[in-house]
Amino acid sequence: MNSPNIADIYTEYHTKVLSYITARVNSRSDAEDLCSDVFEKVQLKLSTYDSTKAALGTWIYSITRNCVIDFYRRSRPSEELDEQLPSDDEVDDGILRDETLTELAAALSTLPDELKTIIVYRYYDGRPLTEIAKMMGLSYGATKLRHNSALELLRRAMSA
Repeated sequence: MNSPNIADIYTEYHTKVLSYITARVNSRSDAEDLCSDVFEKVQLKLSTYDSTKAALGTWIYSITRNCVIDFYRRSRPSEELDEQLPSDDEVDDGILRDETLTELAAALSTLPDELKTIIVYRYYDGRPLTEIAKMMGLSYGATKLRHNSALELLRRAMSA
């Protein structure tokens, strides 16, 4: 999507967003309300979306996740968040286009911390592998191998 519009975004992401929220909120009506909130925020913030910083799906995922967190903060301040709620850094843009957010979060949770960190830096922060290598104190070759290994593990987990 070069110039995303809200109708196309809604069509592409509504089912994924609603599924993600429904898996984390007990009430179907609350999930639908939150889904509406997500797309309202997407529409309001669409002019601030920067495709050089994150893929559209990653950006929408962040808004969705924050809406769920805000819901729990507002409605149940004494109740802890679900431990299954993945953090912002558990997103792989390539898989996000084809799989639900819930399945992606589950797949990412299976990665060792080092591999998860590489995926986060690469896809969520948009950093090149050379920069990631320096940040992690690894050679470029080792970082590239671990990156490829992480992607392969994610593919396996997603297909399982």
